[in-house]
Amino acid sequence: MIKEACVGSFQEAVLAEKNGADRIELCDNLLEGGTTPSYGCMKMAVQYLNIPIFVMIRPRGGDFCYTKEEIESMKEDILVAKSLGVQGIVLGVLTKDRELDLSSLQYLIEAAKPMKITFHKAIDEMENPLEAIPKLIELGCNRILTSGKQERALEGVPLLNKMIEKANGKIIIVAAGKVTSENIKECSEKIHTDEFHGKKIVTLL
Repeated sequence: MIKEACVGSFQEAVLAEKNGADRIELCDNLLEGGTTPSYGCMKMAVQYLNIPIFVMIRPRGGDFCYTKEEIESMKEDILVAKSLGVQGIVLGVLTKDRELDLSSLQYLIEAAKPMKITFHKAIDEMENPLEAIPKLIELGCNRILTSGKQERALEGVPLLNKMIEKANGKIIIVAAGKVTSENIKECSEKIHTDEFHGKKIVTLL
């Protein structure tokens, strides 16, 4: 089982690794659902941690429909992350109709290579996440972070397992949504994936 800890600072990243996290999703501004961390935070994390670091690429809170200028800003942040030796990035871009913004995603994913790509919970904003899966595979994404369109992963079990079946081993479904150190055993019994994500998936004390 892979436990990905969502953290909002370098200090939290260090504590998460110490307390058993297998991977870090490094963010800033978790009250807004996570935005891109600073250069210094990324650099320190890469320098001090011994587990993979995936960096959130998100220029602001709010929706996932971005202007051309915001897409350029995201690309620059991707290049910074890559230059620092970050192993992966986490992103999501939708159109005004809440469909995949394929051209923007292709542009950003191309810039990110050879880093790993996770498409984040923007997929839960879509009408039919199942239809997005083959497109994300074709784009070169490695993972999809989702709670099955529910607040809690345990409430999204039916859709999560449909998504895992649809993925058919070609892309990893990372189950998220109030996954904690206390309920991860139940989550792993009900959700047919090996990868889980949460802010409290390990203790940060």
